[in-house]
Amino acid sequence: MTPIYWKQAQQELAVQDKIMRRLIQQAGNTALSSRGDAFTTLARSIVGQQISVKAAESVWQKVIKETPEITAQALHNSNENSLRACGLSQRKVSYLQDLSRHFIDETWDEAAWNEMDDEALIAQLIQVKGIGRWTAEMFLIFHMLRPNVLPLDDIGLQRAISLHYNTNQPLDKKTIREIANQWQPWCSVATWYLWRSLDPLPVAY
Repeated sequence: MTPIYWKQAQQELAVQDKIMRRLIQQAGNTALSSRGDAFTTLARSIVGQQISVKAAESVWQKVIKETPEITAQALHNSNENSLRACGLSQRKVSYLQDLSRHFIDETWDEAAWNEMDDEALIAQLIQVKGIGRWTAEMFLIFHMLRPNVLPLDDIGLQRAISLHYNTNQPLDKKTIREIANQWQPWCSVATWYLWRSLDPLPVAY
């Protein structure tokens, strides 16, 4: 599922920011899309913590091979050593199993998420062991399709902004936020195009 706002966001970002206009043109006709499954998105986000997109995809494919049916119950029942053999740390295995328990026990009211604003939903998600702000932000972007999320701690976003906006020199978060002001209310879309500028394969969780 592609966000209904995507075309509007493209048009407005292209007008507001000439660098973003170039990145949008270079990316072609691809767009952000949701897998439609909350558990899978959160599990993939946990797997992707603090490693490259390429490394995360490699580990995830091994997890799929080990556990072909990615559900909370199936992952919870998976052998810990087998998951470790996929390239997951002991910590990430424990995070995934804790996440699984939240879905199995129906701790969350998923129906209420659509009514919650970004910060309220982030605050709920980070109560789970292993879900920090970055993981929650990936969930908002890739599952909830929220249009205006700026994941300041994302290494890929930081690299891309330094590359395109500061001749490849590092920028602090305050400056990144100031640059991102011109993307309002489409920070998620701008972030997605910045990721694409580093890797032609669409980022997906």
